[in-house]
Amino acid sequence: MTPTPTARTGDATLGKAADENFPVAPFFLPRAWRGDLMAVYGFARLVDDIGDGDLAPGGADARHLGLEPEQSEDRLAMLDALEADLRRVFAATGEEPSHPLLRKLRPTVRRRALTPEPFLGLIEANRQDQKVRRYGTYAELAAYCELSANPVGRLVLALTGTTSPERVRRSDAVCTALQIVEHLQDVAEDLERDRIYLPAEDMERFRVTEADLAVPSAGASVRALIAYEAQRASDLLDEGPPLVGSVDGRLKLLLAGFVGGGRSALTAISAAGFDVLPGPPKATKPSLLREVGTVLRRARGER
Repeated sequence: MTPTPTARTGDATLGKAADENFPVAPFFLPRAWRGDLMAVYGFARLVDDIGDGDLAPGGADARHLGLEPEQSEDRLAMLDALEADLRRVFAATGEEPSHPLLRKLRPTVRRRALTPEPFLGLIEANRQDQKVRRYGTYAELAAYCELSANPVGRLVLALTGTTSPERVRRSDAVCTALQIVEHLQDVAEDLERDRIYLPAEDMERFRVTEADLAVPSAGASVRALIAYEAQRASDLLDEGPPLVGSVDGRLKLLLAGFVGGGRSALTAISAAGFDVLPGPPKATKPSLLREVGTVLRRARGER
């Protein structure tokens, strides 16, 4: 049977889960958790694809959101339409969400009693991406991560019924670290989109100019800057083992996968000599498994 256009729209977005640094909804989780995690991932991936201009050609996503196909290139209009559709997810009455990924999200929201704030944060982060192309300080970048990354960890805790102030604090640190790692992997790609997520104050400290980021291979100053930012991410990931140690069962493995994914990506960056300009250094599966094991061993020591 040929998939319907609606099915293809959702499947193309969800299919990107395999490219992430960490497992999104691994097989060992209960089926209900996997379904809910993929529903949340589908929304988060759709938001990012709108913000990055990476939607599938043809304008199907625009049509689903009540816009004309050619408006798929108007990222702010698409984000506004997505927010309007998100409001339908949380509305007690009224029409169903229009986009298939948001229709999939609605049962998860109701079953898990999720709140709109994390989802709205992800949309706002992508609005910011359309307006803010450079970050002057690390504090500014961290504030962006509060919108772009930290809501994902909070949603995972909410989905699994394990939210607590201390877990949220540690989860925020891990998610900010994962966002920084992704920025480090994608320096060249981001620059092509006229975005730089390396704080200007750090670039000045290491005497790195924007021109230094636009060459095929990094010089010594760029490598030193990337190493510095990688250490910053590594320090934040140190909150991971205590977080993992605070939960039980299969959730422990999932969170260890997130933290281990960040660690293995940092290992790949280091193995590349901190030269991220030729392309994103990618972690290997053996490296991921080793790092997950290390996180679990450290987590046992935190109990």
